Amino acid sequence: MDINHITLLNGPQKVAPFSHAVRAGNLLFITGQMPTLKNNKTKLISGGIENQTHQVMKNLTDVLKGCGSSLNKVIFSRVYLVNFKDFDKMNKVYASYFNLNKLPARTCIGVTELAVGASIEIDFIAGV
Repeated sequence: MDINHITLLNGPQKVAPFSHAVRAGNLLFITGQMPTLKNNKTKLISGGIENQTHQVMKNLTDVLKGCGSSLNKVIFSRVYLVNFKDFDKMNKVYASYFNLNKLPARTCIGVTELAVGASIEIDFIAGV
């Protein structure tokens, strides 16, 4: 199986040493994205969990597009939440990005802290 490490020149700035995605066969493993502004890895989007979730999904969409994929091809996602009281608000925003009849499989994990002080991080496994 061919494995390709993908770093996008126009992708969201990386907050750590990683590839934006790794393609293995027909699968893409998209690195967890933070609610940072696309061109400033140290600046979180302003606002609460709704705004942060929108920004994470925008960053993920940018990576998917840069890899020749889309939200329609997402197979699995993992959501990391610092505060589970945000679960319902996050779900409302998250669900708005998908066809509700074809949602990806998902795990949601409570964590104590995330990079750059984020409240949420999401990663994907998608098809190409």
